[in-house]
Amino acid sequence: MNRMWAIIEREMRKFFRSPTLMLMSMTLPLVQLVILGNAFGGKVTNARMGVVDYDHGEEALKVQEAFQAVAANIRTFATVPYSDEQTAKDDVRTGKIDAAVIIPAQYSRRVLAGDSPHIGLVVDNSDQFVSGSLETEMQSLIDALNAPLVQPKVVQAVSLDIVELYPYIEYMKFLLAGSVALAMYISVMIGGGMLYIDDKARGVHEGYLVTPITKLELVLGLNIAGAIKAVLSGISLSVIGSLLAGLGIIFHPSAIFQLALLIVATSIAFNGMMFLLMVRVEDPLVPRAMFGVLNTLLFFPSGAIYPIAAFPKWLRGIAVVDPFTYAVHGFKAILIKDGGFAAIRSDIFFLFGFGIVSLLLATPLFKRTL
Repeated sequence: MNRMWAIIEREMRKFFRSPTLMLMSMTLPLVQLVILGNAFGGKVTNARMGVVDYDHGEEALKVQEAFQAVAANIRTFATVPYSDEQTAKDDVRTGKIDAAVIIPAQYSRRVLAGDSPHIGLVVDNSDQFVSGSLETEMQSLIDALNAPLVQPKVVQAVSLDIVELYPYIEYMKFLLAGSVALAMYISVMIGGGMLYIDDKARGVHEGYLVTPITKLELVLGLNIAGAIKAVLSGISLSVIGSLLAGLGIIFHPSAIFQLALLIVATSIAFNGMMFLLMVRVEDPLVPRAMFGVLNTLLFFPSGAIYPIAAFPKWLRGIAVVDPFTYAVHGFKAILIKDGGFAAIRSDIFFLFGFGIVSLLLATPLFKRTL
């Protein structure tokens, strides 16, 4: 055990003597959390909606008042008046405005006569996110205009009541789980995989081979040190990211225990996976070349950016065996949903099992000789 702890001590001393290495392992996930969290996934606000009113009647005025209510409250869009339809369409095409509403002539008369009135909406569907948001908002306004002033006592149609379990989840909060997992992966990749291969290239491992240390002690020492580095990164980003995202769950004692357990399980899984991939590598350039490929192959199919339910079957197959998937699910269950230990139990079992199996496969592959 003393020989194994000597390996751990050496690795940790080297790690703490390079604060730049520690900071860089967290910089990318933090930048991603702040930039992507604020740039994507938010509600569309302050879009420009052109309005062409050919009617100018009482019912058209109600539509304009509904637009003004949207602009004053949820601010999805603000209206810009236009005198003719063609100019509005041209401005949508050139990007001066995001959409245009066309209120046709005789609109008020047809509303009062119950003669299927129509309102036109011209959108730039090259941007599906903005156009979809505007279409949804317009549909809700139309539904409100269609609702009768006096509701019937007997329900004549089926209605849907939506109950949301959680308050509005900002994208930064949604992205936090993936950012924590990514920080731990980068820490393992840089502080474990790359340094491990660099030590091989510099001849450090040759010094280990002339000592009485056993293969198992050497493997455990290297992997425990790598797991500790990942745990430190996971804890740091969980705290910093939660404060940036406005989550106070990290101050709950039960959540702290669950988070610590999940971070340890994730660090063991990531470090075991990385050691298995690097145990036979000799060229220091290989882990650097693999970094981008592994990042794309493991991070994006995990559900950290986009839900797994939208993936094709072959990509879901990758997600099933991807440790990132279980780490991201667990961090979401703790940080966003406060689901308790029952929500992360299967994730922890998989991550511990994945890490142990990876180490069991990597140990016999580790060369005790030059």
